[in-house]
Amino acid sequence: PRHKCGNQKSCPQNYFAFKIISGAANVVGPSICFEDLVLMSSVKNNIGRGLNIALVNGTTGKLLKTDAFDMYSG
Repeated sequence: PRHKCGNQKSCPQNYFAFKIISGAANVVGPSICFEDLVLMSSVKNNIGRGLNIALVNGTTGKLLKTDAFDMYSG
């Protein structure tokens, strides 16, 4: 069976499914999947160099904000 975000197992009831992929240098970009919805990826063109963060409401699972923080340039 297929599980949310391509995970190997289903999450227990009352838990959110997520998967974070860090990427590989500048060849493959990072991605963040939450509850089977891709929040950040190179396809969505909303990732950047450094830390990529998605802020999600812990009760509802609603996406509040995404951003990237370039730690290389300061």
